[in-house]
This record gives sequence, structure tokens and C-alpha cells, in this order.
Amino acid sequence: MSKTVHLRPMTTADTAKIVAWRNKDFVRHNFIYQEPFTEAGHLAWIRSQVEPGHVVQFIICLDDGREIGSVYFRDIDREKKTAEYGIFIGEEDAVGCGYGSQTAKLALAYAFGTLGLRRVFLRFLEENVGARISYERAGFHLIEGKEEIVSLRQGERRVLFMESDEDTWREAYATGLQAQSIVGMKTNIGNGEEDE
Repeated sequence: MSKTVHLRPMTTADTAKIVAWRNKDFVRHNFIYQEPFTEAGHLAWIRSQVEPGHVVQFIICLDDGREIGSVYFRDIDREKKTAEYGIFIGEEDAVGCGYGSQTAKLALAYAFGTLGLRRVFLRFLEENVGARISYERAGFHLIEGKEEIVSLRQGERRVLFMESDEDTWREAYATGLQAQSIVGMKTNIGNGEEDE
């Protein structure tokens, strides 16, 4: 049975867990950046990206206390009010349970309500059909005509782009979302995916 998701801010204490999640084959296979993660690299990411406010990153938690993955906004542009969205579910038995869609809705509520963004975009490998369905359920739509070709270990793959803008999202999804869905978050967190 699917559980309810909430988000909490990521801390340095989450480093080993995030590195373990991102190094799992089923996670890495769906990312554009597929090199192995290290604890040193992740701590450098926190110092150079999270602490200065270029990135906001959360841990995805279930209502029973289990932690299953991470979600983040990177490259936050305060002037243009844009950012890139990224997510990974690191526990294989939690994939396909609807947690990604729940997470995206909460994260977008934070992006538009607290960070004051106007537009959030994401990239995904075309073959990752499950991710696309999850993103659509959360309020993202495909950006027609925008794509890239990347060379991965699996060969060349097509990357598609989706976006959500504040006005469209509020009309469709804002009803019923509450601020307490993100636990322990200060409202003054700044700007800004690991190179994934």
C-alpha cells in the first residue's frame, strides 16, 4: 500500500546514504551523469552548491519514517526565477509506487511558494517512460522540439525536456498542498543536481 511522502532538508549526515543510492545500477542507469559517486565528491557538492544556495536538496521520507531517495532544485536563477528539477528513488521496492509524483508536487509547491520561482524544467532519458508518466502526473509538460543526444555507456540516447510554470501549476495542483509537507525547512534558503 502506498504511503504519504514528506520532505526534509538534506544534511551532510545523509552523505553515505545518498552516495549508496546514486551508485545503484537501477538509479545510475537513468541519469545523464553516470560516473560513480564518492563521499568526498558529495561533500564538495554540498560546500560548493548547497551551502551557497545554488541548490536546494531534500530527502524523501515516507510517513512510517523510511527514507527512500532525494529531490533537488539546481542552478537556481534568482533573476530569471528558474531552476532545474531532479529526483531519484534509491530504494528499488519504492519505485513505481507513486512516490515520485507525490514528491514532485511537494517540491513544486516549495519552488513556487517559497523560492518564488516562475518556471522549473527537467531533463530525462526518452526511454525512461515511468519517469515521464510521473512527471506528467505532477504537472510537468513536454517542451516540444527541445531535445539533446547524449553518449552514455548504453550508447547514444535522446534526452527530452519538460517544464512546469507557476501559473499553470497553481491552477491545476496547488489546492490542498500544505506547507508542513516539508519538515524543518527554513524559508530563507537560497538559490540552485549534482552533475548528474
